[in-house]
Amino acid sequence: MTFARKYNIPYFELDNVVWKRHKPGDIRRTDEERDKYLDKIICSESWIIEGAHHHNWVFKSFQSADLIIFLDTPYWKRIIRIIKRFFLQKVGVEQANYTPTIKMFIKMFEWNAGFEKQSKPMILNMLRQDNLNSFILKDNSKFDRCFV
Repeated sequence: MTFARKYNIPYFELDNVVWKRHKPGDIRRTDEERDKYLDKIICSESWIIEGAHHHNWVFKSFQSADLIIFLDTPYWKRIIRIIKRFFLQKVGVEQANYTPTIKMFIKMFEWNAGFEKQSKPMILNMLRQDNLNSFILKDNSKFDRCFV
């Protein structure tokens, strides 16, 4: 998000395309609402989308992007980040788009495992096969050296 701020480019999280943020609980958009929202984003002049949804509905954003940066961090590093983020959110140091409950904490591990086994190979394959303008970074600390 720092890159988006620095260059004044609108930034969108895919989770917030899928979910309408509500108190006391989030409401999932219908597929039609979600697709319309994503279309509106990618039809705008400039945008940055962040997220790791592997569903086919996200592919049109890949096709519309000038550049795709895929952050391919190791599985173990994502586990550490999930634990750290959960505790920082629980004590109020880090903001969350959702309520950081134990149930959500467990879902994050499930998501991480599913991403590693299913989504990541699909995304990497898509980036290779479709000849999209992309970079694959193994470490997000290299992002600033490459793109800022």
